[in-house]
Amino acid sequence: MAIEKVREFFRDLGMEERIQEFDVSSATVELAAQAVGVEDARICKTLSFKDGEDGCILIQTAGDTKIDNRKFKDTFGQKAKMLTAEEVVEFTGHAIGGVCAFAIENPRVRVFCDVSMKRFETVFPACGSSNSAIELTCDEIFRISKAEKWIDVCKIPEMRQPEGEQ
Repeated sequence: MAIEKVREFFRDLGMEERIQEFDVSSATVELAAQAVGVEDARICKTLSFKDGEDGCILIQTAGDTKIDNRKFKDTFGQKAKMLTAEEVVEFTGHAIGGVCAFAIENPRVRVFCDVSMKRFETVFPACGSSNSAIELTCDEIFRISKAEKWIDVCKIPEMRQPEGEQ
């Protein structure tokens, strides 16, 4: 079970007690935000993309973002093509709804952090199951996930102005 691998991973870092497990699903950004009690944007979603023919790119990003295809192509030199659910499990060992960049042993997986998370002091990535999360600072998530670098490949939704304001 992926949560057990992630639990062991954090136990080795002396951080296992920070993992939160919920009685409800946290499989989507919206459900995770409800379970944790924070705004959607503070949920760290981990997106999985093909990297060439036989690799995987994981991008950890704020929950309210979408991939900007132009930025992705400029950064990685290829179109953004998401992995299938089966490929996600094959590369990461985590199923959709609990994907995270922790306890991954596959050397063909590259991990990146999107700057969209830097708007927040802490974010909440999953921990290998569809009912778990851990609160980490941006520095912690970068270091612990062994991310290669901070990148800017996402669109952050613009704040809507209240009616009558411009």
